[in-house]
Amino acid sequence: MHPEPVTQDPQADRGLAVALAYERERDDAPRVVAKGRDQVAEAILAVAQANGVPIRKDAPLASLLAAVELDSVIPVEAYVAVAQLLSVLYRGRAAAPAPAPR
Repeated sequence: MHPEPVTQDPQADRGLAVALAYERERDDAPRVVAKGRDQVAEAILAVAQANGVPIRKDAPLASLLAAVELDSVIPVEAYVAVAQLLSVLYRGRAAAPAPAPR
């Protein structure tokens, strides 16, 4: 499982964050695995940053995804935006050098 992006509402000064996960073998679509406002949003962002998870500032998408129940798949209305986001992230990972073996 690859870490998936966190969307953030930049207008709210880090006031809203939503984290997604997607496992191709398990999920029909990405799932909302964490969401919160204020201090919870800060904690989500801190965990994402500490684990190298990309963060995307997208207020409309963050607001749409925040309405989804935890561990539920994203709504159809978000498919295009999330697919574009994942595409950019996966292309970026493919272009990044592989980490050195430990």
